Amino acid sequence: MKPLYKTLLLLAFITTSGTAYSQGTDKLKELVKQGVTLNDEGKYDDALAKYREALKIDPNFYNAVYETAYTLQAQGKPLDAIPYLESAIKLKPESGDAYNMIGNIYDDNKQPDKALEYYKSGIAAAPDYQRLYFNIAITYYGQKQYADAEANAITAIKLDPKHASSQRVFAMAANRQNKLGQSLLGWCNFLLIEPQTKRSPEAIAYVKAIINNGVKKTGEKSVTITINEKDLSSSNLLMPLTVTNATSDKKNLSATDSLTLQLTALFEIAHVITGDKDNPFVASYYSDFFEKLAKSGNMAAFTRYITLSAYKDENLAWFKEHDKELNEFDAWLKATKREF
Repeated sequence: MKPLYKTLLLLAFITTSGTAYSQGTDKLKELVKQGVTLNDEGKYDDALAKYREALKIDPNFYNAVYETAYTLQAQGKPLDAIPYLESAIKLKPESGDAYNMIGNIYDDNKQPDKALEYYKSGIAAAPDYQRLYFNIAITYYGQKQYADAEANAITAIKLDPKHASSQRVFAMAANRQNKLGQSLLGWCNFLLIEPQTKRSPEAIAYVKAIINNGVKKTGEKSVTITINEKDLSSSNLLMPLTVTNATSDKKNLSATDSLTLQLTALFEIAHVITGDKDNPFVASYYSDFFEKLAKSGNMAAFTRYITLSAYKDENLAWFKEHDKELNEFDAWLKATKREF
């Protein structure tokens, strides 16, 4: 009977230990939850006190370690957060959170090489963590490595197509490489996601600058097209000619109506202006989509939508009178599948 007695004792111990462990974990989670709430309220010292209490119970509790770093960064003490992030990486190397935050800290601290090191290590550990690709694109952009910025922005978009900031960095990187057609479509895509934010006017300014690149109105009925040496590629060369022809025989156009005609004409030749033969992602995700949009009958609603921040009252009045067109555009967006 002794073996059975010992077995019963062991089972009782395991059950009791499991209950105690569960209770301990619940307490740790509750302390961290309280800390997060305090952090969100801007009570950083109180939040840190909660995390310290949790770490006294279990120094290896990942959530408490990571949230300590997060609060220290929010408190304006990012360098103090680094040791906690290093510990978090050791505790949970498959998570991209700590790699991402420590990379941000080094980038903000003007140490881009160190930032890139952590971003790349994070990608190796968590290859589907979208923000790592976005942030590495930002760092590359800051280092004027625009091709690398573009490549990582594309991966970030594939992982999260609705992440407006990834669309934005793609558009900026393409612009810096004088890929004006790609940049135009990138900005237009950004505005589909963010038509009315603080960043929207910047995007509209880029759209207008790209459309008007090389085009100058010299009289009521005359336009001069100037081609810079850097714009001699077939894609960039065709854009000002297309823009000019789109409105050359039209009179009394509003700014929005003119933009609608110009964008429609450019979208119709999206594959040409992007020069996307060697970039399958641009060809399928951007060029195909905007070419379909140009032929969908929804361009008026699209242009009004993306220029809401520039012509808010005018466009809202238009939508009020054209509710059918807005609904049709919305339905088209939902029904149109975009490929990578």
